[in-house]
Amino acid sequence: MQNSIDGLYGEDERIDDTTNNVEIPQKVMVELKNLSFAYPEMPDEKVLKNIDLRINAGQKVGIVGHSGAGKSTLIGLLLGFYVPSDGLIKINEVDVMTKDPSFVRAISAYVPQDTSMFNRTVRENVIYARPDATELELKEALEKAKASEFVEKLSYGLDTLVGERGVKLSGGQRQRIAIARAIVKDAPLLLLDEATSALDSVSEQAIQKALHELMKGRTAIVIAHRLSTLKHLDKIVVVEKGKIVETGSHDELLLIKDGIYADLWKRQKDGFIVE
Repeated sequence: MQNSIDGLYGEDERIDDTTNNVEIPQKVMVELKNLSFAYPEMPDEKVLKNIDLRINAGQKVGIVGHSGAGKSTLIGLLLGFYVPSDGLIKINEVDVMTKDPSFVRAISAYVPQDTSMFNRTVRENVIYARPDATELELKEALEKAKASEFVEKLSYGLDTLVGERGVKLSGGQRQRIAIARAIVKDAPLLLLDEATSALDSVSEQAIQKALHELMKGRTAIVIAHRLSTLKHLDKIVVVEKGKIVETGSHDELLLIKDGIYADLWKRQKDGFIVE
């Protein structure tokens, strides 16, 4: 709550003159150097410890780990929700802590596990990512996110109010709206945190195709518990107790004897979607 109050009064130390004039780059390279983080109320319990990770422009990286390993916190740090305890976050060689959080948020599209929605229309909840989007771009995004069918069945279509936090929609419908929002934004950095967790297997398989299309030419960081959604990515990073313990492609990680990823894959594979 105090962070929110400070923000309302403009007491953010990272404000600079680029806040409302962020130039969107074509390519994004992300680098984490010796990154550590602990919540202020628990300064001695580090959630992330000495993370070193380089994600080249256009590279697709998956992040895997048991619940509580620090995966979502990593995304939160990237987006400026938290301030690192130690280390650096660099985007295209620029230290993000010297910039306002809008610097990163302007160049990224974020699809969270728990989708935030306003009590406005479907249309407004999608295009607030990019208010100047055309009607054609809006409809194409809904189509790619496999949301057109259910939107057409709503009482007022695109002009249907979704209720507080989207209560009039199911969890899967809210996630499709969030994915459509990311497609509309068309940002060079894509952050997906369990973006398909509320979908059934058939819907997930269809949307995965849309997400892979969306990732083309972009830098992407993908968190997922369903490992089948990560196997085609360029690199997979395994986080355990706040540290990176394994890195490699899907095939490389399966070769690690007694590896965490190999164990997770073995436990999950019988329930995977057939591809």
